[in-house]
Amino acid sequence: MNRNSIRRATTCCLTAAMVLSGSSLVTHAAVNAGAGGLISADQQEVQVETGSTAGVSEMIAKSLGKGSDSSAQVAQNKKAVVKSEYDDIAIAQVDNYVNVRSSASEEGEVLGKLYNDSACTVLGTEGDWYKIHSGDVEGYIKAEFLVLGNAELAKSVGRRVADVKTESLNVRSDATTDAELLGQVPEGEELTVVEEKDGWVKVSIEEGEGWVSSEFVDCSTHYIVAESKEAEEARLKKEEEERLAAEEAARRASASRSSSSSSRSSGSSSSATSNRSYAPPSGGNGQAVANYACQFVGNPYVYGGTSLTNGADCSGFVMSVYAAFGVGLPHSSSALAGVGYGVDPGAMQPGDIVCYSGHVGIYVGNNTIVHASTEATGIKYTSPANYRAIVAVRRIF
Repeated sequence: MNRNSIRRATTCCLTAAMVLSGSSLVTHAAVNAGAGGLISADQQEVQVETGSTAGVSEMIAKSLGKGSDSSAQVAQNKKAVVKSEYDDIAIAQVDNYVNVRSSASEEGEVLGKLYNDSACTVLGTEGDWYKIHSGDVEGYIKAEFLVLGNAELAKSVGRRVADVKTESLNVRSDATTDAELLGQVPEGEELTVVEEKDGWVKVSIEEGEGWVSSEFVDCSTHYIVAESKEAEEARLKKEEEERLAAEEAARRASASRSSSSSSRSSGSSSSATSNRSYAPPSGGNGQAVANYACQFVGNPYVYGGTSLTNGADCSGFVMSVYAAFGVGLPHSSSALAGVGYGVDPGAMQPGDIVCYSGHVGIYVGNNTIVHASTEATGIKYTSPANYRAIVAVRRIF
């Protein structure tokens, strides 16, 4: 999925006394993350990797010519210039989004959108416009809407993640195999990286921050990138289809429960470990999902489990709650970050799926989630909902 960024330098005049800065040339490129990767209003993410370029001094040589004085200047500059991986990464700083156009003009065709805090690679300049590449979009954005070469800003909007590549990853309290086991994470999960050192990676999980061996994870940086017009249209269509399918699944599940109610005692079920009874799911909206999920507070957490009564892990809990409404979801907190459609954390409604690093829960209102937390606490309420950094909020209904 990686794509080498186009490397260009704008023509510039240099004198013998000129001191080059890291951002004096638009060179080095590499938000290749995914040429083709989609990050859009629903906040999906793609990997971003940075790579070295053909070299600043080679481009300076072209601008100065082939004279001996030029060669000496190039040699001097080659020693002095140290490129940062963030030099050509620009971050959008806008109220919502800025259009990516086909030419350096307000009259240029709109090719896509770059949302606030999204990243792009600057390929060159044309007047007061930057030519950029981001996701599967390449075009022009007015320079005033982008902050170029600010490493601190790029780090703050990027998300360093560790993809688990072993069947069951042990997370420990310290960077040693002798340290206490905090928790376990299944293969395929995506964890937020807190720190990296000496073959160990510090990650965030529900039990807290702990260490994992770098041997069992792949680390990369994710940024939000541009969304093309075609990708936006496809996303909106998919979201509408998923919403209608979820509503139809809930309607069918409700009809099925009604037709079989005469053959069971008021539709209640009981746990194998208690005499508690549970009302069947009723309705087909987010509030109904939240109401149903709240009944299981106090039941146990079981790693890998999917039973609402006898034990589920965080994603198994969400999956099984929605299954009662006829909606099939994956048994993975990372995968749940891509279901339905994305909403802003500030606009959460009951029934929304709230995703964290290696964890997931269901929003029930009043700034509270219900979730299968840990073995020590089981299924419980937690408030505020942003007690940990929220990675994504997804809505099914």
